[in-house]
Amino acid sequence: MTAEGCLVTTQGSHLIRTRLLAAPKTTKKKGDARVYSWNVNGIRASTKKGLDRWVEQSNAEIIGLQEVRADLSSIPEEILALKDYQQHYVAAEKKGYSGVGMLSRRKPDRLDTSLGEERFDSEGRLQVARFGRLVVANGYFPNGSGKNRSNDRVPYKLDWYRALFERVEKWRRGGYRVLVMGDYNTAHKDIDLARPKDNRKTSGFLAEEREELDRWIEAGWIDTFRAFEPGPDHYSWWSQRFGVRAKNIGWRIDYILASPSAMPFVRNAFIEPDTLGSDHCPIGVDVDPAIFD
Repeated sequence: MTAEGCLVTTQGSHLIRTRLLAAPKTTKKKGDARVYSWNVNGIRASTKKGLDRWVEQSNAEIIGLQEVRADLSSIPEEILALKDYQQHYVAAEKKGYSGVGMLSRRKPDRLDTSLGEERFDSEGRLQVARFGRLVVANGYFPNGSGKNRSNDRVPYKLDWYRALFERVEKWRRGGYRVLVMGDYNTAHKDIDLARPKDNRKTSGFLAEEREELDRWIEAGWIDTFRAFEPGPDHYSWWSQRFGVRAKNIGWRIDYILASPSAMPFVRNAFIEPDTLGSDHCPIGVDVDPAIFD
């Protein structure tokens, strides 16, 4: 049994509720196309907090969601009713676990969800969509912590990274412009988490995990956010312990990496920490629409 993938074309309207997530804060320049990535920590929970309204206000061309934790039958009606978006979801075999979703204004020319191994595909962690000359990989990269924080899932995590690397490198070598977005579950450098010294033995900041990201960067992939913002104190995930987010004791573990051929079309990259509704916040890039051509 493989992970479930279903394409849904939706039309209709829905009731706007009063409990809303913060509206997108970053201003998009006229003519640019916006691409978002967001680990929503459960699409049903985040919809109760206004995810559908956030999508409507985002003015996004493409939205990649991670940790959806729902199969198609459980996607909230408020989301399915978003009439401007094609929707596609991939569920894990294990109910209420993992899962990714993609919303796009245009229909993908091609959409793949497999890395070619059951141990990867059964967890529902990937969508690779082609839109003209743009390829967007939306991934929920594994957490390496494992049982009792023993880090026993690190080998699986690194294998998943490497399998995806080989897949997107093929698209890159084929002349496509590639964006690889999602929750990478790894903070790359000391600057990417508030307390690096305290977390060197924690999955998400282990040397071997960071070295795998080094390998991507050394191969030419560009961390889009760092291309525009070199400074500290920018995070995309915070523990749900009381007061941690307010104090900005966080980690930057959500990324959009661009291939060298895609990067010239990237006009801006950003993080929106004021948008609530999950323990992660949305990240994104604005791109020249010519990236599709």
